[in-house]
Amino acid sequence: MPIEFTHVPGKTHPADTTAPFFYDFAETATKLGLIEDSGFRKIVVDDSAGLLTNMDLAAQVLDRTSSLEVVLTHWAGVVEPTVAARQLASIDRKSGGRLALRMIGEPLSDDDAETRPAGHKVVWQRIDEYLVLLKRLWSNDRPFDHEGAFYSIKGGYVPRKGPHGADLTIRMGGQSGTALKVAGRHADVFELAEGSIEEVRQLMERVRGAAAEHGRASKLRFALPVRIHRGVFTTGHKAVDVSGPPAQVALSLLAYAGLGIDEFMLVGVDTPREIATVGRETIALLRNSLARRETDEFQPGAFASRTRPETRAAG
Repeated sequence: MPIEFTHVPGKTHPADTTAPFFYDFAETATKLGLIEDSGFRKIVVDDSAGLLTNMDLAAQVLDRTSSLEVVLTHWAGVVEPTVAARQLASIDRKSGGRLALRMIGEPLSDDDAETRPAGHKVVWQRIDEYLVLLKRLWSNDRPFDHEGAFYSIKGGYVPRKGPHGADLTIRMGGQSGTALKVAGRHADVFELAEGSIEEVRQLMERVRGAAAEHGRASKLRFALPVRIHRGVFTTGHKAVDVSGPPAQVALSLLAYAGLGIDEFMLVGVDTPREIATVGRETIALLRNSLARRETDEFQPGAFASRTRPETRAAG
């Protein structure tokens, strides 16, 4: 499978650097067309206004694009699983199956803290139960009841499923043993943390091990957040930092691609000029380099001549 590129929006308002990417949707619509035409396959929707705003923005992005997939940032505890399952299935259905769900850990609310001890482990336990329920709601053919540690459902049923059903792509991340245990059970795409090539490789091995416990190691794909610098740039998304001309950026990412990473999530590419340049140069250069590498690997003696350690795929 070829490398995919995902656009992670930053702050781009000309007069207010705290304004989100979607501050003016008329202007954003123009950028979305450019993003779609520049080689990006996906875009992350993660607005500071919260989950319900994210759902609305995701629907608008999908409505204004023809092939761009939306990675909708989502967390448990804001809406009930039955409500979320219906809304997400509706968005996915209307888009023709271009929705992916990005589950992130979120602290428990004050109300939750009054009834049960809050903490990292509890947060991920709730995410686990939430995802189990979403998948069940997206696949069941009759209503069901559920009584769990965090959710109680009576007659849970979503009559109009999305095109993926329970196979809607789930994206997760994390580094703790608790987070990896839940991701190993549910994640189709694992978003890696920043780090050196060796640190990223080690995390990939840990994630594969967690997924293997559920017979899912071969189904897991990896995405690496990458921040492209254009001077001083700040963002809430952690990412591997790269800078320099497009060829240098592509060369830096080539080493990570050798680990078996399937997707680069590019942060810091927000103006029309930056989007066009990255698409025309960095993305094109990296794809061409990877295509040449794949061709060379099938040539006699190719493996013997490959000496750079960072290009070895993780076993």
